[in-house]
This record gives sequence, structure tokens and C-alpha cells, in this order.
Amino acid sequence: MKYESKMMLDAKDLTAVQKVQGTAVEEFMNPQEPCANVVGIASGVKWSDGKPTGKPALIILVSQKLEESQLDPEEVIPKEVEGMQTDVLAIGYPYAGECEPLEAGAQTLAKKARPAKGGYSVGHPRITAGTIATGVYDVLPGGTVSPPAHGLGIPPKYYILSNNHVLANNNDASIGDPILQPGPYDGGTRADRIGNLSRFIPITFEPPVPREQHKNLVDAAIAEVQFDDVDRDIYWIGIMRGWRRKANVPVGTLVKKSGRTTNFTTGRITAIIV
Repeated sequence: MKYESKMMLDAKDLTAVQKVQGTAVEEFMNPQEPCANVVGIASGVKWSDGKPTGKPALIILVSQKLEESQLDPEEVIPKEVEGMQTDVLAIGYPYAGECEPLEAGAQTLAKKARPAKGGYSVGHPRITAGTIATGVYDVLPGGTVSPPAHGLGIPPKYYILSNNHVLANNNDASIGDPILQPGPYDGGTRADRIGNLSRFIPITFEPPVPREQHKNLVDAAIAEVQFDDVDRDIYWIGIMRGWRRKANVPVGTLVKKSGRTTNFTTGRITAIIV
């Protein structure tokens, strides 16, 4: 329990770290002189010898950790930024990619299901396969659905929520394209169409846009489906009970997910990016 408590970051400490994040972004992710290995800046807890210390830290996200001798002097991350200690966390390079093949005999969600739950395989006809996040519908400020049908507050349209790279083929799709469940790699064909692409948030890629000019925030898309074909239940987890603004999700929060490739997994939030 003591170990777990040291992974948590309270609101006061989070605010203290976030005050210096802007400076760190300008210093380490300057589009004119970016640090080649830095891919993000976040707020989190300092780790030492593989253990959390419970102390706030500015987390420098890098594609890989390197020895100081392998870095140019100007690319070495300082121990502090404006009095806030730093920590370096290797995360690889975030990108929008498709799911990997599954091992033979593995328990999977790579099958056809109606209604389909969050966690099951889904995909655009020109990708391999991805994962359904959950079933959703439009909500207006105040919690009303848009627009109410027959005055009953029943949403007229239902959607599958997933990624751009899953439903919109990395921007290379057209609104109205069929969406298959399961995804093509898992045997899905046109006969398994569950819905049609409705909206997606475009992703900026390199090329043609240089990486330092990217402003990507989410990888998201929705596909309109029939009410009876999608379930708001997430396999192994249950029904979504709501959502939180980022400001209300502290470092150290336990999280869980269900996925087509990884099945059920749990973890903790280790860093938060402004």
C-alpha cells in the first residue's frame, strides 16, 4: 500500500509541475531546435532505482534512453527545470498503427458478435483489425441527447467509437465507407458490415509535415451503426459509468482496458501531458 501511495500525485503537486511544463516544452521541443530524442513533456512522479519516490517531477518522454556519452551536451536533460526535478521515461515513438497478428490458440475478441461490445475486433476494409472502444451517442451540454427523438430523449443515432487508424484508415477513407466487425484480418468481409464511417479527427503525418510541427491530440473516429448492433458494455469491464476531465485524473490512477490483441490489461497513469 505504501508503494502504491508513492505512485500518486496530489492536485497541489500536479499544479506545481504543470507550472514549469510550458518552459520545458519551449526548451526541449522547440520546432527550430528540437531535441532529437524527446517526444513529449508530462507531469508525474520521480522514480529512483525502479521505485516511485512519491515526489513530483517533470517527466521528459523520450523514444529511447541513452547514456550521456551518446548525447550531444546540449541534448542532455538537466536534473531540474525552474527548480522542479526531472525524470526521463522511455516510451518509444507514438504512432497510429494497425494491430499485430495473434498467436494461434490465444483467447481473443477477434470474432463476430452482435451486439458487439467494447474490446471486440473491428476495422475499415483496407486495414488489418483494431478494437471497438465502446458504443456511444451524441450528447449536448447539460447531458441531453441530440436531438431527442419523439420528445423522449432517445438518441436517434448510435456509433462505434474507435481510432482514426482503425475506422478511417489513417485519414485515407471516405465518410460512408463500410466498417467491418470483425476486422478484415480476423475474417471480416463485406457481409460483416456493422456500420459506416461517420466522422474522424484527421491525423498529421510525417511526411509531408515535419514532426516538430505536429499538433496531434487524439486518434479517434466514429461509425454509425444500428442500435441493436452495438453495446455500451465493454467486455470484461462492464458499462461505462461516465468520463472525467483530464484535470480530475491524477497521476497514479488505476486504469483497465479490453483490446482485440491484448485482451484484458490493467495499469496506472504514470504521467499527464498538458
